[in-house]
Amino acid sequence: MRAGSARAGDGGRVAEYGSGTILAVALGLVVMICMAAAFMLAQAVAMGHRAASAADLAALAGADAARGLTTGDPCVVASETAARQGVSLSACTVGEGGIVEIRTEVDRGAVFGAATGRSRAGPPP
Repeated sequence: MRAGSARAGDGGRVAEYGSGTILAVALGLVVMICMAAAFMLAQAVAMGHRAASAADLAALAGADAARGLTTGDPCVVASETAARQGVSLSACTVGEGGIVEIRTEVDRGAVFGAATGRSRAGPPP
């Protein structure tokens, strides 16, 4: 018999040498793909929270300007506040009674597209 060939009594296990390495590499790749997907999902969630909190801050700042508590145009004040948070203001509406509606957008570094936030603020009831 040649070296490396199956002998009587070993059940043909020679053909399986190295299969554990291949399985370990495949498992490692599956784990890395799952971790990459989890990191991308976590990034999307964080960007959404960032856009939402920036919209809240911008709406509050705009509502203060609309009520006359601070100086300036409500949409300009809201835009400056959003810019300080690293977010762009995509829409600003000043309604009756000093109610300000804001839409923000974060598109830097997002894998799944831009994250958006929306908020509304006004005088206390």
